[in-house]
Amino acid sequence: MKLWGGRFEGDTDAMAKAFGDSIFFDKALYRYDIEGSIAHATMLGATGILSEADTDAIVQGLRGILADLEAGTLTVDESCEDIHSFVETVLTERIGNPGKMLHTGRSRNDQVALDMRLYTRAEISEIRAALAGLLEVLLNLMKEHKATIMPGFTHLQKAQPVTLAHHLGAYFEMFRRDDERLRDCCRRMNYSPLGAGALAGTTYPLDREMTAELLGFDGATENSMDSVSDRDYLLELLSDLSLVMMHLSRFSEEFILWNSNEYRFITISDAYSTGSSIMPQKKNPDMAELIRGKTGRVYGALMSMLTVMKGIPLAYDKDMQEDKEVTFDAIRTAKMSLLIFTRMLATTTFHKDRMYQSTGGGFTNATDAADWLVAHGVPFRDAHGIIGRLVLYCQEQDKSLNALTLEEYRAIDPVFDETIYDAIDLENCVNRRLTKGAPSGPAMEQQIAAAERYIKERG
Repeated sequence: MKLWGGRFEGDTDAMAKAFGDSIFFDKALYRYDIEGSIAHATMLGATGILSEADTDAIVQGLRGILADLEAGTLTVDESCEDIHSFVETVLTERIGNPGKMLHTGRSRNDQVALDMRLYTRAEISEIRAALAGLLEVLLNLMKEHKATIMPGFTHLQKAQPVTLAHHLGAYFEMFRRDDERLRDCCRRMNYSPLGAGALAGTTYPLDREMTAELLGFDGATENSMDSVSDRDYLLELLSDLSLVMMHLSRFSEEFILWNSNEYRFITISDAYSTGSSIMPQKKNPDMAELIRGKTGRVYGALMSMLTVMKGIPLAYDKDMQEDKEVTFDAIRTAKMSLLIFTRMLATTTFHKDRMYQSTGGGFTNATDAADWLVAHGVPFRDAHGIIGRLVLYCQEQDKSLNALTLEEYRAIDPVFDETIYDAIDLENCVNRRLTKGAPSGPAMEQQIAAAERYIKERG
């Protein structure tokens, strides 16, 4: 059944119909379409626009359709134009004339806007639940590895000693911000467009605040034109998901590096690795690589929607139908990536000895040696040059700073004494860094406590 065929005499071209129909993808919105229709019908009855009998027939009919769809005894007819026409057609077939009254005071424009907000709100809840699971795993690993020393890097060069807890804590902060952004996105979009009509409201005495309350919104949208043409919340969501995927991709890149023969910091579980069809020795970090690759897919969804929306005049235009497929795909991709990465992280083996050995071999304690000189009266710029010469000497002699004799130190500068060895001890290098956010034990305890509070109090 067409919802708009009265002024047309000819049939739509079959190819044009297939090109314009959205039933193939918007059938995913069936639950939200029915829930929104139940709220709309309930309001029509409460305001006296529909009789009590017609309202009851519509509501019970819609509940029956929802139950049958979820039980699998009813399937979506893909010859319908969209999910809205399918639901209304089935409703009318089941209850007769009252079914034709459901659309009173409503347009497909505000109907689809409502469906997408309900869908997006539910999906944000699921994505945030997946993020909560990742944050829990990160927190547990932070607690476990407070004393696991590893090299910190800049420019992919060993820089200073940190701990694995400190490194993982950086990712905790990234994903915490992602969680907060998604929460804020949901807060901004949680207003009901239902009752905005096609663009100019309606002459029926609708109670828009009632339908908003029935559907769990914070209120009704303020402007009817904006209500049906707004897709900012989807752009905001896709932006937020792009950041989630960017963070997952960075983490995946590090896992790929750490899992390599050159690093050997971790071993990824067999459950999240694959082999080679020709090289029997291979164990590839395919899940991490796929997450890294799928990040571009989510970026593409954001760029697609930005491009769709950039030239659309008010109010609704058919271009906006393009919001669904890219959003559905981006949500599925981000949600699955979060779940897979969390499981991979939770089952990964971290090689503490190898991390410690790597930390000692890259002059990561050079800054601490310079700080020792400063504490003994040497200006920092001079201290920087002295330690630079020491590092060059070590490279020529294939030694570490810890392996130099005191005579070798004094040959560079006579200010050195035996306390330099305590200053460049890796554990001491870490544990003297007591400033907020640093890797020392006390500083990490503060970070872990803050992370625990966030997980406990997150809204």
